[in-house]
Amino acid sequence: MPEALPAATVRTEVTVPLRFPDGYATTARLFTFKGLVDGREHVAFGLGDWAGAIDRYAAGGRAPLVRPHSECLTGDVFGSQRCDCGPQLREAVERIAQEGGFLLYLRQEGRGIGLYAKLDAYALQDAGLDTYEANVALGHGEDERDYSAAAQMLATLGVTGIALLSNNPEKAVQLDRLGVTVTERVLTGLYLSPANADYLAAKASRASRVPDLPAVR
Repeated sequence: MPEALPAATVRTEVTVPLRFPDGYATTARLFTFKGLVDGREHVAFGLGDWAGAIDRYAAGGRAPLVRPHSECLTGDVFGSQRCDCGPQLREAVERIAQEGGFLLYLRQEGRGIGLYAKLDAYALQDAGLDTYEANVALGHGEDERDYSAAAQMLATLGVTGIALLSNNPEKAVQLDRLGVTVTERVLTGLYLSPANADYLAAKASRASRVPDLPAVR
């Protein structure tokens, strides 16, 4: 039985033009919320024909394309190549804008441990630990992200089923437990660099241990 969550409400919505460093531009409808269970300032970007995507799913069509994207200051803003977050964010915005859906920008830096702790973990990775081992060595869980607020946001926006844009099967497991129907998991691209090869290998190894529905490209 799905985990029950309190209802959230939309606090503000506003249209914002977006432009990325490579020149790609689109327009998003940004939503802020009241009543999210963790009290953090998460935002939802409605991209493309997001309202039509909700209606089409209600009529038996494909579910809206949705990416829950955890904040990464170093990758999303400053282009760090120690992770693949920035390129995944850029890809997600364009793909969702084409199909209609939402990008949920979640304030869960460092897989939930925070910015300073993430940088502490980087130092441990430089000493030989992988990204998950470093979190544990700092006294944290391997991945402390929680998608309860994401489920609340989707419910508030009238989204009951999603095509999940993610390479991480744990997101599908959590969202399903929270009452969000994940109709399919759509994989993002692989953004490999000399600086993130070990990081990506660790993520792939961990993901292979998480049961999930089949992913599609």
